Amino acid sequence: MRIVDMHCDTISVLLKKRRAGVEMGLRENDCHLDLHKMRKGDYLLQNFALFVELGACEDPWREVQELYGLYEREIRDNGGEIAPVLFRHDIEKNRIAGKMSALLSVEEGGVCGGDLEKLRTLYAQGVRMMTLTWNYPNELGYPNFSGGARKREERTLEYLNTPNTADGLTKTGIAFVEEMEKLGMIVDVSHLSDAGFYDVLAHTKKPFVASHSNARALCPCVRNLTDDMIRRLAERGGVIGLNFCADFLEQVPAGEKNPGTIRAVVEHAKHIASVGGIECLGLGSDFDGIVTHEELTGADRMAELADALKKGGFSESESDKILGGNVLRVYGEILI
Repeated sequence: MRIVDMHCDTISVLLKKRRAGVEMGLRENDCHLDLHKMRKGDYLLQNFALFVELGACEDPWREVQELYGLYEREIRDNGGEIAPVLFRHDIEKNRIAGKMSALLSVEEGGVCGGDLEKLRTLYAQGVRMMTLTWNYPNELGYPNFSGGARKREERTLEYLNTPNTADGLTKTGIAFVEEMEKLGMIVDVSHLSDAGFYDVLAHTKKPFVASHSNARALCPCVRNLTDDMIRRLAERGGVIGLNFCADFLEQVPAGEKNPGTIRAVVEHAKHIASVGGIECLGLGSDFDGIVTHEELTGADRMAELADALKKGGFSESESDKILGGNVLRVYGEILI
């Protein structure tokens, strides 16, 4: 099974570099992910997130449009290597043509400012998944980091491990997830509060995803899902994308270096499978949105993860589901 990854922040990093005067593109760069690394890692499909930090820009809508413009140019300029996914059949069409696939997502529902017409505009531009919040409250709902976004050095264990169980989706947020289901846009609950997760469960009918989250039973950071959330999401037919961020895999004492290990990724996979079944597992690397995982340093290292999954007790068919099959099933059900 070729790799399907539900989340990376590479487009946002490339825009940041260009604003700093460093010209790098998707074909080859010094990021965790580029087309050469993807080919080496045997990728079928990568979700490219347009990440907007609400607290760091004056106009979130203008920012997401600038990111979209960069994404569109990079996909067009590399059309011999990669092509967009707008409809479910595009994935197979691209594969037959010898191309990798790019699925566009937005990480921060607040870019819409609560305006459903902007959501529809994003869909028309090719966005097929949206993370409802990042680490700030917005018109749609509340994140699980109730203290708002903080710099890495300011993230205490209390901040990392205390979930927001009171504040969920707003009325506007409920209208958004209902409209996303009508459009064929995948609802992503990574970053969303615990209360928001259960609101999505109550106000949707189709499968939804946690594109880049792990198991809270193994690492108490609130970016991860509880066992009950894993079960509920699995019962709905959704998928959880294993996040390679070391701090979401294992928690270490403050001030201690957390390098990240493949073993920890496999342990989260084993736990999630034991709770929700093998069908709810996928990949959500969070490449270029995290501090470098010292063993999974980039998209070119996926063969090592595949090998570790098999050594960890997963059969070849189970590994294939984790590496891409389960996500493809969900995309086939939701995309038009």
